[in-house]
Amino acid sequence: MLPWFQDNKFPLFLAPMAGVTDLVFRRICKEQGADVMVTEFVSAEGIIQADERTRVYTEFEDGQRPVGVQLFGADGPRMAEAAKKIIDWKQPDFIDINFGCPVKKVVSRNGGSSLLRDCPVLAQVAESIAKGVGDQVPVTAKIRIGWDQMMINAPEVCRILEECGMQTIAIHGRTRAQGYTGEADWDIIDECSQTVNVPIVGNGDINSGADVKKRRDTTGVSGVMIGRSAMQHPWVFRDAKHFLETGEKPEAISTEERWKLVLRHAKMLLEWGKFPNEKFAMQSLRSRLMAYSKGLPGGKALRVRFSSVATLSELEDIAADHLKKQQEQRAPREPSMTAPS
Repeated sequence: MLPWFQDNKFPLFLAPMAGVTDLVFRRICKEQGADVMVTEFVSAEGIIQADERTRVYTEFEDGQRPVGVQLFGADGPRMAEAAKKIIDWKQPDFIDINFGCPVKKVVSRNGGSSLLRDCPVLAQVAESIAKGVGDQVPVTAKIRIGWDQMMINAPEVCRILEECGMQTIAIHGRTRAQGYTGEADWDIIDECSQTVNVPIVGNGDINSGADVKKRRDTTGVSGVMIGRSAMQHPWVFRDAKHFLETGEKPEAISTEERWKLVLRHAKMLLEWGKFPNEKFAMQSLRSRLMAYSKGLPGGKALRVRFSSVATLSELEDIAADHLKKQQEQRAPREPSMTAPS
């Protein structure tokens, strides 16, 4: 069993999310209590071609360990070659295979969740990578419960993946057809946990410590993976651990604390130095700002301003304006001096 599951640990994973879980965001989530990190997925072909833009996605800091690099593709031997290159470059704690991405441009290349419809190819990919990597690092996989409601085959896929050498399987409780709509099916996730001997990590609709506790207590999963909730509230990991330890919901984070985290995120992104200039960096942050705004009062108005933010100073001005307005709304009004009629 992998170390992060030993001694009755119930790890909280940060889900790999394209365009979201870059090095800076992972740093934030690690500080907030995430136990295990997975990079944004990377193209096996991009790795083999030593494409510099692709290699950026594999970067991580030692402080983020245990961390895995996630690969997607459909050619087992080529993916094994890519995995070995990543190990030579970065020495991640594990290699993760993406069999769950629902995005059309990935599926159309026979990657991600498309392989849930082609179990022989899925098995060939998983086995090739596991054998190619050998005992250098563990290999894990992430799947969905199936392609659509007519093809929910996660238990079968889990058995195949276990036989092919996967040491952990993360399962998003929706089909590819669902995307991110509807409710995650934790009954299927639980069935998978009873079907195989490797740890199953459940993913889907985990928004609080109460959600984590419910899935820990009512299913056979060995950990949970948090995705979209972390985009809006990176402190969900901290809050979840507080709830698990005390049984109490922590005090809500203040608007001031939210803004402090948002501005720090922006500053770290600029310091990272992976963008040609400040404007590009801030443009890349806009979607993150949209997610953060969902936890702030007056979020709709903020999203209008976030849609065109191009500099850190602009973002600082937006923060100052918003905080001033919130303080004014909270301030007690002076009593009227008008005499009663």
